[in-house]
Amino acid sequence: MVRAESHRQHNRGVTDDPFLWLEDIDGADALAWVAERNAETRAALTAEPGFLALQSALREVLDDTGRISYTTRRGEFLYSFWRDAGHPKGIWRRTTLDQYRTDDPEWELLLDVDALAADEGESWVWAGASVRYPDYRRALVRLSRDGSDAVCVREFDLAAQAFVADGFRVPEAKTGISWIDDDHVFLATDFGPGTLTGSGYPRTVRRWRRGTAPERAELVFEAAAGDVSAFGWHDATPGFERSFVGRRPTFFTSELFLLPDAGAGAGADGRAEPVKVDVPADADADVWRQWLLVTLRTPWLGQPAGSLLAFDFDGFLAGEREPQVLFAPDEHTALAGFSPTRRHLILNTFADVSTRMEVLTPGPQGWTRAPLADVPRLACATVTDTDPDVSDEYFLDVDSYLRPSTLYRGEIGAGTETLKSAPAHFDTTGLLVRQHFATSPDGTRVPYFVVGPDPDATPHTEAVPGPTLLYGYGGFELSMVPAYSGVTGRAWLARGGTYVVANIRGGGEYGPRWHQAALGADRVLAFEDFAAVAADLTARGITTPGRLGIAGGSNGGLLMGAMLTRYPELFGAIVAQVPLLDMLRFHRLLAGASWTAEYGDPDNEADRPHLAAYSPYHNLAAGQMYPPVLLMTSTRDDRVHPGHARKTAARLRELGHAVLFHEHTGGGHAGATDNEQSAFNRALTHTFLWRHLGEQTA
Repeated sequence: MVRAESHRQHNRGVTDDPFLWLEDIDGADALAWVAERNAETRAALTAEPGFLALQSALREVLDDTGRISYTTRRGEFLYSFWRDAGHPKGIWRRTTLDQYRTDDPEWELLLDVDALAADEGESWVWAGASVRYPDYRRALVRLSRDGSDAVCVREFDLAAQAFVADGFRVPEAKTGISWIDDDHVFLATDFGPGTLTGSGYPRTVRRWRRGTAPERAELVFEAAAGDVSAFGWHDATPGFERSFVGRRPTFFTSELFLLPDAGAGAGADGRAEPVKVDVPADADADVWRQWLLVTLRTPWLGQPAGSLLAFDFDGFLAGEREPQVLFAPDEHTALAGFSPTRRHLILNTFADVSTRMEVLTPGPQGWTRAPLADVPRLACATVTDTDPDVSDEYFLDVDSYLRPSTLYRGEIGAGTETLKSAPAHFDTTGLLVRQHFATSPDGTRVPYFVVGPDPDATPHTEAVPGPTLLYGYGGFELSMVPAYSGVTGRAWLARGGTYVVANIRGGGEYGPRWHQAALGADRVLAFEDFAAVAADLTARGITTPGRLGIAGGSNGGLLMGAMLTRYPELFGAIVAQVPLLDMLRFHRLLAGASWTAEYGDPDNEADRPHLAAYSPYHNLAAGQMYPPVLLMTSTRDDRVHPGHARKTAARLRELGHAVLFHEHTGGGHAGATDNEQSAFNRALTHTFLWRHLGEQTA
């Protein structure tokens, strides 16, 4: 392209990156290049036999009206957001528990996002709502344009089912907002120059009173410009009302402060001086009624990283430091989370990535514990909702790779009922879930799940290595747990493929130690873990390198890029979605500055060498044998810049390698704003993979 060459020559005068012009998100030349690549990819994949049938089958899964409509209790009502074929952008609705128990509940419609988008000529995407406690008459509704992280906020009257004409309203920004009382909110947003951090998030928290201009709201807290963000919220628990503010210096550190009542502890400027909750900066602090709950990322007070500690909140502020240990990890177990009810904590832990659930109860003699539910091995249980100010009710969802979700409702100390069961979307006959462990080069055992044909189902037939899709993430302490996917079932398993999920370091499957093992310069250990799983799949005869495809998104997209440049011989096809690929400029693109605690800082002389050594964009080479690649991104992704995928596709093309690229104009970091777009994206992915992996001979 003449246009691309002119940009290349221009950019050589200011940088060694010839494709910097593709970082201009809405630039005419960049969008023209995107349109050309999109047309190539659509022509290559949508014409494949079965593409339209696959897209339709996946859309059917996503739109299935029999799937579970998960809810959040607010007072007497259960609230739910729902999408289907008739409501592609979705509806916000509510019902009662008695109605929800029925097969066909009567729902009260609150907000139709499709109608709103049509009326206002905006591509609105639902981004959530905060309902005011305790009267539940008003809500703060968040709406995103095309799925971006930035949102517009509007106050909504639940009785009138309409936006409040003169209510709280915040223009588009990466806003944090929460109720204090009927007429006040905490607001963290973009107030103009100097009010955002280098990561693009709010650095001030203000107390905003109804009927006043937001820019005149009282400043109650300010973070440093170099921090990631500032935050504030009000705890309205009866008898424990209090407000908190804080700052996040890095992605994994924070400082929490109790904000005294107005007039109490005022400083020279008349503002109340925040009282620091003095826990380690890398710990997570939660306040529940009279308790301070602290989750450790590093050892503290003689307790190991990964522990959950409880303190009396007032006693802690007074200097007491004797914890009650609610959970301590071992070699095989890790804390997955906890959910408070009125009188108890529901504790969720992992045992080699399988869920265990317990109930913890505080009492005069300390905390007691009891099992909550029997969760099958190689399955996942998640508390989807509790109502901690009112009761000990909980909603528990259980699923696995081959078992659709079942939603239970229970009350601790009372019975449990089955509320909903999701439909099955593919035939699981002859399929089995297994867990294996690969050995990484440094000797670490890395677990992974294999979902595919049962090798014992046909004992007289020799197993033939088949098409296999390996998924991974490995970052930010996020855990890859068993989960049912009708899309994966129909698009891959039902066609004879095997699906694999790797629990590599960088994730949270074994707590902070598993995450911290792959930080900074040690990120390569996550790459080695994933490659070890790939090699183990071949060694076990499950697949061969030519029939092994891999996929990952966001940080998982970085993982895919690393596999492409470091281990290309192990794979037959690679899909990277909304990927992070330029590790020397990621900190200058959108929210990238907030991730230097995970990867390192390219501007730091100590970090730049290891980032340069594995940055996929910078390590592409001519003459190297790479497997075919599909890169997917979104123009409206305001978290991971689309320039990562654009530039990498351009570089691969320049070097003569096989690459397809597709960029949706909407979708944000999720890549899709509705089920139609999501079905299309997934059909592209699986058509690409099956083309390269599914029709080969063993």
